[in-house]
Amino acid sequence: MRKVGVVGSLVWDVIHGRDPRAAPVEEWGGIAYALSSLDAHLPEGWEIVPLIKVGSDLHAPAERFFRSLSRLAPGARPVEVPVPNNRVVLRYESSDRRCERMSGGVPGWTWPELGPMIRDLDALYVNFISGFELSLGTAEALRHGFAGPIYADLHSLFLGMQQDGTRVMRPLPHAAAWFRCFDFVQVNEDELRQLADEPMAVAAVAMAEGVRVLTVTLGPRGAAYFTAATDPVIERTAAAADARTVRTSLVPGRHVDDPDPTGCGDVFGAALFGRLLAREPVERALRDANDAAARNASFRGADGLAKHLRGELVTP
Repeated sequence: MRKVGVVGSLVWDVIHGRDPRAAPVEEWGGIAYALSSLDAHLPEGWEIVPLIKVGSDLHAPAERFFRSLSRLAPGARPVEVPVPNNRVVLRYESSDRRCERMSGGVPGWTWPELGPMIRDLDALYVNFISGFELSLGTAEALRHGFAGPIYADLHSLFLGMQQDGTRVMRPLPHAAAWFRCFDFVQVNEDELRQLADEPMAVAAVAMAEGVRVLTVTLGPRGAAYFTAATDPVIERTAAAADARTVRTSLVPGRHVDDPDPTGCGDVFGAALFGRLLAREPVERALRDANDAAARNASFRGADGLAKHLRGELVTP
């Protein structure tokens, strides 16, 4: 079996306003959506190795969630740390705008911790759910110490944190250095604007730093991508493509009535990486990822999500 490691934060969400008619909802969030999507979209012969720290207050329920996944490597489990787990209060202002306040103290990985854990892995999926999972120094050490493909959703690297835990959008310091750490990079439309006014300028920097595919999620409109690599982009030789020749395209999304946007970017990115690991051409992989995000938007929460994404019946 080939193994994909997953770095991210398992978060307990309290969600206000997702359905204006309903009371606040409490459920697993964060990396739970990406794990569910990988569980549904990894090619045959692959399994998931979570590299995820969980606070001691929620370690037992986290283990129960992990046991619901069918593609988890034997013996894989969250790493318990003696601090309160990360919790997030989400208040939706519209279907695609929300205010986020985080509490908890789960620390990020250091390279001495992470290095021994990646030796037997074939690929890595990194999702900056809290923004503190890896420092830039640890990410640089990871890039130098790991030869396989690395996918990164940079999401919360663009979020600063006020004293009360409220997350606020900010530019990404040392963006080029972050790009250099990953083969595949995902941002959303707002995050792209924090990098530069001109998307092609961002893409040119990313390609020059070795990024094979830069993906920009656009909500219901789908996703745009930039690449200088040739298909299949998962191959290492594709990284040698001329970074001055960047191609780009928009892959439209699928309409969903009354969508729930929670976790859609996480499901999208994990599905995209899963299909790229299956050696799909990038546009086909993006169509599959858009379809996965649309299926997620028609579902509520992460419990049972992997089955739903596979098209299986989910019982209450």
